[in-house]
Amino acid sequence: MSSLLLDTHALLWVLLEPRRIPAATLDSLRAPGTTVYVSAASAWELATKHRLGKLQGAAAVVDGYREHLARLRAEELPITGAHALTAGSLQWAHRDPFDRVIVAQAVLESLPVVTSDAALLGFPAIRTVW
Repeated sequence: MSSLLLDTHALLWVLLEPRRIPAATLDSLRAPGTTVYVSAASAWELATKHRLGKLQGAAAVVDGYREHLARLRAEELPITGAHALTAGSLQWAHRDPFDRVIVAQAVLESLPVVTSDAALLGFPAIRTVW
C-alpha cells in the first residue's frame, strides 16, 4: 500500500489534462494499492482562483468536485488545527497559503506530494513525486 497527496495543479491535470502527468506517476495514482489524498486546501484554492478568473476551465471541477474525487478514488484530507498551526509556523519564505497547508499536511501525515511546483520540490521536509 502506498499513499500520495495531490498538489492542486496535479489534481487539475489528472482530471482535465492527464497527458501532462508522467506515465509512471499516473500508473501509481491508478494502482489499486494506492490511496490518493486531496487536501481540502485544493478545493479552497480551486474555488478561489476560479472565482477570480484565474483558472479557465475549472468550472466543471469546482461544480463536480465530490464526483471527481470519487472517480479518482481519492480521499479528501481535511485541514485540522495541527495542519493550520504547522502551515503558519513553517520556516519557509513561500507565502502561498494553499501550498503551505499542503506542505504541512505532507509533513504531519508523512505523505509524498505529487507536484511539479518548484517551490514544493525545493522544500526539504517533504518527499515529492513527479
